[in-house]
Amino acid sequence: QDEEKWDFVLVSDIHEVGSEKEIKRKKFLDELSKKGFTIKKIEDKKLFYGVRAPKQIFRKYQWLLGNPDRRLQEPNVHHDIPVTTRIRIVNFILQNTTTPDLEKLHDLMKKKVFEATFPLHEKEEVREFLKEKWARWRDIFCQQPIEKIRCYFGEKVALYFAWLGWYTCLLGIAAVVGMVIFVAGITVFSSSQVSKEICEASDTIMCPLCDQKCPFWLLSDTCTYAKVTHMIDNEGTVLFAMFMAIWATVFLELWKRQRATVVTDWDLYRWDEEEEELAMELINNLQHEPRQYQHSYFRSTIVLLLVLVMIAVLIGIAHALVIYRVIATALFTQSNFEFVREQATTMAVMTGAVLHYLTIVIMTKVNRRVALFLCDLEKPRTFSQRENNFTVKIFTFQFFTNFSSLFYIAFFLGRINGHPGNYVRIAGKWRLEECHPSGCITDLFIQMAIIMLLKQTISNVMEYLVPWIAHKIRKKQRRPKKRSMMLGEEEEAEDPCKRQWLSNYQLNEVNIFSLFDEFLEMVIQYSFTTIFVAAFPLAPLLAFCNNLFEIRLDAIKMMRLCRRMVPRKANDIGIWLQVLEAIGILAVIGNGLVIAITSDFIPLQVYKYTYSPCMMGNSTGIDCSTGYINHSLSVFRIQDFEPYTKLPETLPAFAGHEIKEYRDYRNADDYSYTVQFWHIFAARLAFLILFEHAALCVKLIAAWYVPDVPQSVKNQFLDRKHSNLRKELRWVMPQEV
Repeated sequence: QDEEKWDFVLVSDIHEVGSEKEIKRKKFLDELSKKGFTIKKIEDKKLFYGVRAPKQIFRKYQWLLGNPDRRLQEPNVHHDIPVTTRIRIVNFILQNTTTPDLEKLHDLMKKKVFEATFPLHEKEEVREFLKEKWARWRDIFCQQPIEKIRCYFGEKVALYFAWLGWYTCLLGIAAVVGMVIFVAGITVFSSSQVSKEICEASDTIMCPLCDQKCPFWLLSDTCTYAKVTHMIDNEGTVLFAMFMAIWATVFLELWKRQRATVVTDWDLYRWDEEEEELAMELINNLQHEPRQYQHSYFRSTIVLLLVLVMIAVLIGIAHALVIYRVIATALFTQSNFEFVREQATTMAVMTGAVLHYLTIVIMTKVNRRVALFLCDLEKPRTFSQRENNFTVKIFTFQFFTNFSSLFYIAFFLGRINGHPGNYVRIAGKWRLEECHPSGCITDLFIQMAIIMLLKQTISNVMEYLVPWIAHKIRKKQRRPKKRSMMLGEEEEAEDPCKRQWLSNYQLNEVNIFSLFDEFLEMVIQYSFTTIFVAAFPLAPLLAFCNNLFEIRLDAIKMMRLCRRMVPRKANDIGIWLQVLEAIGILAVIGNGLVIAITSDFIPLQVYKYTYSPCMMGNSTGIDCSTGYINHSLSVFRIQDFEPYTKLPETLPAFAGHEIKEYRDYRNADDYSYTVQFWHIFAARLAFLILFEHAALCVKLIAAWYVPDVPQSVKNQFLDRKHSNLRKELRWVMPQEV
């Protein structure tokens, strides 16, 4: 039965005899035969070549990289090599076999000599177990069989699922805390003094929100919006932002411990990737010379400049989204439908968020092309180095694609738009957007909610449906051919390999980025969950629900819809760990800025402790934030409007006087900033510095408090070293020991 196990299958179109492609194919297969490979050919609509590597290749591998103690004791005993290692070695040899024309398999596939290469999904016990107990929706709350995943897909995939399971598990805690904060916000929905003041301000007349067709409006009209804002923007949010900064650190520290335990069980803790790669090169070709390490400052400078150009383009796209929202607001306010006119700003924000999601989808594809091009420019030495370079670049591009627009809403919206009579305009025509009198945080909340929901619903549905539909279509195309084979050529249909090879070929193609894409998706989600969590306390809950499905979705894709992945050996999640640590630091900065700049938390505290009635000495049972809204508005004389601002025809009956209000801290006579503005500005900066230093100190303490490597792992290595030294002594002085 072992003789019928094939390591890899190569698929090719049936080329004419004597054609260039047929000659190239024959040359490549001849090279494999010279290396001792067994090749089996099966003909259908395509040509299938099964290849099996000779046993001595695996013996060489075991000899070079096996346990040195075992080598001393029993040099002739052949231990069975795991299937995952077998596939990995064969894949390496296939990819690095060179024909006399100096072409490798990669070049031949580009020239359509071969169409596909893949290892087979075997009908083995592990696979049946994984299909039944892991790749099913009903197991959504069950623990994952990491050891079995490793036996079938290799260490890299197993570590991805171990990490994803661990992340989801700890997200559960963050989701519960986020829910508590959100529910607490709902309970104070109507009781907030600030929103009460907005709801009762029926005689406060505000400046128009656009130049044409926009009426003066009453502050009390925005009562509901104010309540929603104060549901998100309260003291609990500050505590939650602090909690999430600590959570991010503790999660990574605990993951390092978990990973150390897992890879020690696999005996990979001190595994050396470079040694593994050199051993494979020598097994493939004994004359191989290793490629030396090189560094070119010129090449690095070019790559850096191109990366900066790409980032500038992505920031430009964020600007385009801002311009869209400004123009959309202007158009919606001129609409003939009353509802559209009233909700112009909210509609502009929501359609802007959908447009942002579409740019994310499109730019993801562009970013990948650019990152690959930059990696080719760098000429990395090894595959893993190339993968690391690619990871850093694509993450940087994706980060700017996803977050530029959010950064604008959080930190610039409503702060750079001037004041009535002197607005900042785009192309001298359209006014920049303003913040709502109760703050900008709701805009950020809406944007985050829409993007996260769209990413998690549409993207996940597409991620599952596209491979599922593609698989069904490929299966259908095959069926009629199969039946005629059964009737016409009975003896060939009996070949057990044929059915297996065909069914594997009908599955969806996997490539070296299949696992990378899953990681990238999760790391971007982790960024959303931590960086702006102060504005969106439900982010961890959405991420938690998404991940429960994501684990099974990925499992079903890998087991049932896609060809078998080439297993990769690994002892950690690679450069992703550094990326996650960088996000942890960005999360502290981001949340600090959201609370200091976007939220109304600081102006309200400054008012409470400096200007409020409580400070005047007559604070008998009065709420300290009483009068805050009036304090945060400035007055404006109608005659100072710009000449091309079209004033509303009919002013409200009670608005005979010429003074209207807007949200800012400015003097009534020359519209310069008041003392309060600078007071609040100083308080914002002081809070930011304090918050970030406190959060970073807590992060450092948490990192110190939770050791990276558990004591049990350290003790295991200590015992191993001790017993090895003892053995050495036994060899040298048997009589003394």
